[in-house]
Amino acid sequence: MCGICGFIETNTAAGSTGNPPLPRRDILDRMMTALIHRGPDQGRSWVSETAALGFRRLSIIDLEGSVQPMANETGDLVLLFNGEIYNYRELRQALSAAGHTFATQGDSEVLLHGYEEWGENLPGHLRGMFAFVLWDEKNGCLYAARDPFGIKPFYYAMTDSCFLFASEIKGILPHPSYKKRLNQEALEQYLSFQYSALENTFFQGIRQLRPGHFLKYDRKRSAPDVTRYFTPELFPEPAGERAAAGYNEASRGKQAASGGSAARGKQADAEEWIRRLDHAIEDSVNAHMTSDVEVGAFLSGGVDSGLVAAEFSGSRTFTVGFGKGQTRYNEMPLAQELAGELGLSHKGKQISEKEFWEAVPEVLYHMDEPSGDPSAVALYFLSREAARQVKVVVSGEGADELFGGYCIYCEPNALRLYQKLPRFLRRGIAGLASRLPDMRGRSFLIRGSMPVEERFIGNANLFTAREREKLLKCRTKAPSPQELLSRDYADSSQLDDASRMQYIDLLHWLPGDILQKADRMSMAHSLELRVPYLDREVFQVARRLPPEYKQKKQVSKYLFRQVAARHLPPVNSNRRKLGFPVPLGHFLTSETGTEAVSRVFHSPAAEKFFNPGALEELWEGRGYGRGNTNRKLWAVYAFLVWYEIYFPEGEDVG
Repeated sequence: MCGICGFIETNTAAGSTGNPPLPRRDILDRMMTALIHRGPDQGRSWVSETAALGFRRLSIIDLEGSVQPMANETGDLVLLFNGEIYNYRELRQALSAAGHTFATQGDSEVLLHGYEEWGENLPGHLRGMFAFVLWDEKNGCLYAARDPFGIKPFYYAMTDSCFLFASEIKGILPHPSYKKRLNQEALEQYLSFQYSALENTFFQGIRQLRPGHFLKYDRKRSAPDVTRYFTPELFPEPAGERAAAGYNEASRGKQAASGGSAARGKQADAEEWIRRLDHAIEDSVNAHMTSDVEVGAFLSGGVDSGLVAAEFSGSRTFTVGFGKGQTRYNEMPLAQELAGELGLSHKGKQISEKEFWEAVPEVLYHMDEPSGDPSAVALYFLSREAARQVKVVVSGEGADELFGGYCIYCEPNALRLYQKLPRFLRRGIAGLASRLPDMRGRSFLIRGSMPVEERFIGNANLFTAREREKLLKCRTKAPSPQELLSRDYADSSQLDDASRMQYIDLLHWLPGDILQKADRMSMAHSLELRVPYLDREVFQVARRLPPEYKQKKQVSKYLFRQVAARHLPPVNSNRRKLGFPVPLGHFLTSETGTEAVSRVFHSPAAEKFFNPGALEELWEGRGYGRGNTNRKLWAVYAFLVWYEIYFPEGEDVG
């Protein structure tokens, strides 16, 4: 895991105005220093008349070799690479057979020779997490690619004089050609989605390369070309289809001979899916153990991290929590018990309220953009604890998105009978329900009146378009969340509702919230975080799971839990989805929380962006009970703290 950055000067950049040349190395050093937490082990650079490439290394594989920036034999092609390629040994063999010669023992060099062999089709050959750049000095061309799910980040910007790029936005900001401005459209969407939801970031002119995309930049052109090479499309099969088609011929033959029923055929089908998924996950976890340093594991008391910990070959596990004893905010007792069952060591950390509030500015600095997800703070402490003992961890991110784990995915099952009523009747009922106080069943009646593309924008749905209009002083021409997602919903129109929700989360929530905080909070402590579920081989199985095997009535991740039951005690494999809960109700009403939120709600930034009456409503609604405003309030608070860090008074002149 590393940090990469650099800039390519355009044809008109150097010397055309009579000014002295830019101090390339000094500028590059400042960019690299901003990323030192991503790679404290080593810093190297490569500079030519037009290009400046910087690399901060966290040594994981081939510790003494694989130094970057890395050039090919002729010196014309130069690589910067952040991530891990788990099938690099197989690729190395194939490339050696094709005539390529290797000088190192690590995974980085396969990208150089792989690009020489396969060109822009290189990402399709890779199993791993990656964001990399290949600079062709001879032809003045750059190629960059990001992994299919967006595990590793990549940002870029075009200025009047340069093409800039970095692993994090803070790596671009030191370049003098970039002028910092706030993108207010990003703020508007953030208030609904809880995370930075656009390709254009909170910084005007800085864009993220989307997951599953590659980018080509030629110095002779004014802008880069971006191409999508991967889409996480789902192709769920009907339950029982594999058994009926003879997928498991031996089992099917025995059933026929004994007069086996259709029910037994479906059971054989489910067992075959369990076997395939179990094998794919085991194989992926083993691949993710590739390392020349020790690998630990994050461990909650739940099924996702528990299965990874049960499969991995390391020995150390780590957990954090809030409060004492076994509560929904403290998973340490259950995690410690599971670690004992699995024969693993366990290290826990109880986060105090004081520590929580003190860490918020540091967390938001490392996030680069505002995050309305308070669990990022907990993940910050979890990563810090692990980094004190290991350099790499495996974690359970991605299981919910791949296997249908979020409770909201069960909503279509709950709504099925109600939605058989005519839509005009449901709309009328919803209109009446909307006038009622917030009570049990009200949301069911309202949400059931809407098709899935109207009611679901992702796992977080904070402010509606109307609510954010009421909150913001200055509005942009930002589309509604539903408009923003309309093309993705159109692309998934052939799927069942739960699978459509899953597809939206794979495209947006997973890279925008889950993986964003996982990368930033681990890298804040120079810790490499690996996610075995987000593996191309696992996805090939998961994308075809029948809907009935993802949600069964109100049980999420139904078949995945049966896989986990092969390796975990029932208390863990059957545990209800909790996420990474933070006691916001308590924290926002305590003396410390009240003081912290009150300060920023009365800051110049709050006065600049938000209507005071709407802020007061959020303030009054914090605490406990139905309809509390905790999550909305936290999102606004997080933005204001972030703004103070990145736009000190007077710096945002846009």
